[in-house]
Amino acid sequence: MSRRFDRFIDDLARTAVPARACNQYARGDAANAIRRRNLRLYLEQLDAIGPRLLLVGEAVSYRGGRLTGIPFVSESLMLCGAGDVLGEHRGYRRATATPRPSTEASATMVWATIRHIEPLPLLWNAFPFHPHADGNPFSNRMPSAGELAIGAPFIEWLLRLFPIERVAAIGNAAAASLTRLGVEHVKVRHPSQGGKRKFVEGMARLAADV
Repeated sequence: MSRRFDRFIDDLARTAVPARACNQYARGDAANAIRRRNLRLYLEQLDAIGPRLLLVGEAVSYRGGRLTGIPFVSESLMLCGAGDVLGEHRGYRRATATPRPSTEASATMVWATIRHIEPLPLLWNAFPFHPHADGNPFSNRMPSAGELAIGAPFIEWLLRLFPIERVAAIGNAAAASLTRLGVEHVKVRHPSQGGKRKFVEGMARLAADV
């Protein structure tokens, strides 16, 4: 297994997050070890593809990356091999013991839209951890400015690790984070809450320029 992403994943695991957030990579938990390995496999696969487009979302969702360790990927997507990547045959594993794999609407919409873009874009989040409502870990909320600041160095790190030529923000929080970093980008509508059509249209414009 490649050691190229060791420091990146180790820093994610060591990152302290606020009480109203979960670090799904933190050490000391067997399920998190599976999530770290899933993320490593994803990054290695994308490294082999050589993505030129980085799509930055807002934060990890509790039915997506919180469970799998992979941005914009639910357990169902992870196991079925969305976009000719992922899949159990590639070594991905569930970190939960629930009867049925999780599904996540935004993740499904994103992969249905990007799977035909060549080369496949790299997915990440401005806050690469799971922010939740106070006392309810099974919820999602927008990341705060402080949380976006925690995530900012990881965006810069990915831009050094991959041959990215274009960056797109999915949603306002991601756009704000990229603006603060001085990263040139375009913004597309987040697919949640009725934004699917505008998201698909925005991604079609991006794909035409990749």
